Amino acid sequence: MKLTILGCSGTYPGPTSACSSYLIEDEGFRLVLDAGNGSVGELQHHCDIRDVDAVLLSHLHGDHCLDLVATSYARRYHPEGMPPKLPVYGPINTQERLCGAFERWPEDSLADIYDFRTIGPGRLHIGPFRIDLARVAHPIEAYGVRVTAGGRTLTYSGDTGVCDRLVRLAQGSDLFLCEASFLDGEDNPPDLHLTGKDAGEHATRADVGRLVLTHLVPWGNVERTHGEARDAFDGDLSLASTGAIYEV
Repeated sequence: MKLTILGCSGTYPGPTSACSSYLIEDEGFRLVLDAGNGSVGELQHHCDIRDVDAVLLSHLHGDHCLDLVATSYARRYHPEGMPPKLPVYGPINTQERLCGAFERWPEDSLADIYDFRTIGPGRLHIGPFRIDLARVAHPIEAYGVRVTAGGRTLTYSGDTGVCDRLVRLAQGSDLFLCEASFLDGEDNPPDLHLTGKDAGEHATRADVGRLVLTHLVPWGNVERTHGEARDAFDGDLSLASTGAIYEV
């Protein structure tokens, strides 16, 4: 599998990154995992906007889904004609969430653009990928995502607080793409986000091969976040950055 970081900023776009979005490719199939604000711009550096084969949303907070609004315009009004409907896998009410972002509800409810498919805990298959989903600790319905293809595994935390289910989901992953929004030692609210230390501890408990920290908030301190994670995880560790490519 090839993983490309399209956006890794949390809550809102930062000066060097769009919000969370990740392109995963295998056997010529292109899966976009989350579609945060601004990420469709970076996507076009890597493929035509019409060549995405499916989208999977971990949850429906705007910094993970709202670029599907912009993408709907690109697909509906493309000068070469509207492409076939794009499968969009997401939590219940994904269609309503996106339609509600328009000034007027689209007459077709985006059903001419997207083929909406509801996800839940468990397993599904998208193209060449086996996908395992587990609920994680966040104020709304949110999922950690384990992607397997060709005997290799990538796990994405989505947005979560400390979560044993995420550790089980990530167990033995070759690459763990894990959020690290907060700094350790501050008065952080529970069941919302992880610190770098939390991410490192989750990675160690899950015995992953590589840890990539993402959902790095614009007001944060990435050096401190990296250091906190390093104190808790002694494996291959890096910070996500826009355009970075990982072979899994």
